[in-house]
Amino acid sequence: MAVPGGRAAPRGGLGAGQVAVRAAPDARRMLQLALAGVWLLDGVLQYQSFMFTKAFGQMLAATAPGNPGVIASPISWDARLIEHHAVALNAIFATIQLLLGLGIACRPTVRVALGASIAWALAVWWFGEGLGGVLTGTASPVSGAPGAVIIYALLAVLLWPADRGATPAPFTAARAVGAPAARALWLVLWLSQAYFALLPVNRAPQALHGMIAGLASGEPGWLAAIDRNAAALVAHQGLAASVVLALALAAIAVGVYLPPPAARAAVVLAIVVAAVLWVVGQAFGGILAGRATDPDSGLLLILLALAYWPARTGAVPRSLGQPQGHAADGLPT
Repeated sequence: MAVPGGRAAPRGGLGAGQVAVRAAPDARRMLQLALAGVWLLDGVLQYQSFMFTKAFGQMLAATAPGNPGVIASPISWDARLIEHHAVALNAIFATIQLLLGLGIACRPTVRVALGASIAWALAVWWFGEGLGGVLTGTASPVSGAPGAVIIYALLAVLLWPADRGATPAPFTAARAVGAPAARALWLVLWLSQAYFALLPVNRAPQALHGMIAGLASGEPGWLAAIDRNAAALVAHQGLAASVVLALALAAIAVGVYLPPPAARAAVVLAIVVAAVLWVVGQAFGGILAGRATDPDSGLLLILLALAYWPARTGAVPRSLGQPQGHAADGLPT
């Protein structure tokens, strides 16, 4: 059908502005792209020169002690194998992570890539992180427990490109698995971190001080200064700091069960706590010191929290064709 100016209107009677809106990614797609970016970063970090040496295998072997034998023995076997074939195997690992990132970023392959990322993340959580140390009695949310890579898998599940049921979801993470399951997963993750914060090893007077102070080596001067000041702040305050952290994590855990205003406050608290842990407790995963294989858990927890941001209207839109000016999936614009 002709329109003034001699141009044909798009099929279905939609104007150009409406077509543009329909093509725009919604909040879930934006979070998928952010997850893809983190996988790409992992792949790039895996290509660092020291990863092609025996040091990489030795780093993996260090995650075995303290785990039950059934967990530790395969880790040790895998570490020895990598030490003897470091160049070939590390090149394969790095390429896999790059392909996962590219696959998630491309719409036609997003399902396959997300599914593959779950399998890869579970394997790396075992063989590369020793299950995040959750069975060793030394896990700490400050140092990244329960392990960054398991959060990759959780995000892949929650950001799966499907909608469960006909009722609009109250936040992005609920679209694929439903609100009850999404809330339960959030509760388990954050309550487990509260539990880890209260482990005896983390309540010791100098536990947090030593953990944070040890990050300063090799970091840029400004970040090393942050680490030293933060370590001084919690010196001989292991118990008090652990209790405060555990209370904050527990409040975050139950926050998604509260009415939208309180749930929104809990998500904000989750973002703030994750950011502090990422900077102070994890030093951006050691990326700036050249010793990182991933950005650690802090960044992943921020992405996860954004997926739980409550919709302003109490329901997440199912369609990408929203009127201009409205926030997709309830995320703030």
